[in-house]
Amino acid sequence: MNAPSLMNLALKAAETAGQAGEVPIGCVIVRAGEVIATAGNRTLADRDPTAHAEILAIRAAAEKIGSERLTDCDLYVTLEPCTMCAAAISFARIRRLYYGATDPKGGAVDSGVRFYASPTCHHVPEVYSAVGEREAAGMLKAFFKARR
Repeated sequence: MNAPSLMNLALKAAETAGQAGEVPIGCVIVRAGEVIATAGNRTLADRDPTAHAEILAIRAAAEKIGSERLTDCDLYVTLEPCTMCAAAISFARIRRLYYGATDPKGGAVDSGVRFYASPTCHHVPEVYSAVGEREAAGMLKAFFKARR
């Protein structure tokens, strides 16, 4: 599968999360061309502020392969990761990060603290932004517009 089709899987996970009342963010982790984990935000359902799509997908992928190191894995997420998720991606040693929409307020990759540029960051994934950006941003805008 190529990056756009894998991001479409992340967008489907985001849509499912949004239908459940969660902020519509979805994540997919791929290893050797195989999807090994998919998750959407579950902070409300789990009553857990750390239940972001990226964290849930990283946990599932690590369990599936039996290692906390996901060195040969790529992560696709619909929104630029926050500081917590950027750190988890680094700690998991994710090889490549693909994200959709930028997050000027909460993002930590190309916005905000720019976690991967920090000298205390031990592992920096290859980063590819704006993959499925229009669709991801549109979904988020519609979600928040409906709640205002």
